[in-house]
Amino acid sequence: MMMGKIMGVVVVVMLALPALISARRHHVEKPFVLEGRVYCDTCRAGFETSATTYIPGAKVRVECRDRKDTEKLLYSTEGTTDSTGTYRILVKEDHKDQLCDAMLVSSPQSDCASADPGRDRARVVLTRYNGIESDNRFANSMGFMMDKPMSDCNMLLRQYQEFDD
Repeated sequence: MMMGKIMGVVVVVMLALPALISARRHHVEKPFVLEGRVYCDTCRAGFETSATTYIPGAKVRVECRDRKDTEKLLYSTEGTTDSTGTYRILVKEDHKDQLCDAMLVSSPQSDCASADPGRDRARVVLTRYNGIESDNRFANSMGFMMDKPMSDCNMLLRQYQEFDD
């Protein structure tokens, strides 16, 4: 009688185990929300200043590449900035050990459409295997440079130099 009960429990476990494993494998975690801002460097300073404006409608791309073969693109998605120049891109997969970057694609402002070298991309961490519990990820601001600096930029940039000593 006892042996029959044990065998019954073993059979139930054996039948349920594949279903539990399959359910775990197909479990969809909450997506990451990658957030950042896109600005127009109105003074061509190479960084954000008090004269910086933020660009609504700018296009941003997120790309993840293989760490060992950086030519191998594994993931790509795009987003657009809102009225405050902020983008929020949903990333549904965990990218573990991949190298992921947010990068500028285009600006709707014709006089501020040249990507600022060195500020045209931002490395982002898109994995849950790093101790960060939040689903929110933040990228450094990225910028385009205005074709010609605004007229009052010299005075503004001098203020930054005063504190440089």
